Amino acid sequence: MPANPAASMIRRLKRRPDFLAAAKGQRFHTDRMTAQARLRTPGEMRDGSPAEGCHLGFTVTKRVGHAPERNRIKRRLRRAVEAAADAGASLQADVVVIARRPALDAPFATLVEDLRRAFGVLAKPPGPKSGGPKSGGPTPPGRSRGRSGDAPSAGLDRTDATAARPPLPETTTPHGSTDG
Repeated sequence: MPANPAASMIRRLKRRPDFLAAAKGQRFHTDRMTAQARLRTPGEMRDGSPAEGCHLGFTVTKRVGHAPERNRIKRRLRRAVEAAADAGASLQADVVVIARRPALDAPFATLVEDLRRAFGVLAKPPGPKSGGPKSGGPTPPGRSRGRSGDAPSAGLDRTDATAARPPLPETTTPHGSTDG
């Protein structure tokens, strides 16, 4: 029996559809893990009974390391969940924790704090999107509305930039054709 009574309120997430549904929900990222959650609707049923409390699953891919390393990460995360259960026991959600390699050597207290923060963030229902560049709000100075990572357009829109380019010379192939 876990030392923390709240840990008994956190159940295992076992079915693949539940993992996939959580992947479409909210996310919380750290260097050591990503937590994904789908908040359940009140009265939702699972296996013929009401789904209550937090249902938690772990994913540790082969990219993280060999089987003994992956198993150690899962054991560490299970113990960290027991320690952080007070923050997640009342969460009515399906949560999937995807571990990364740094979780293997991270201090245990850091893992517990990451999970507490994840439970706090994932417990909040998603709010309306803010008025940033993607939602049509004002663009901050020095920023373009292009894809993230694009350089600012320096005041030229796409039609001005393409009109300012000189035409490319026409190249011909040895047989006289202009197509490549």
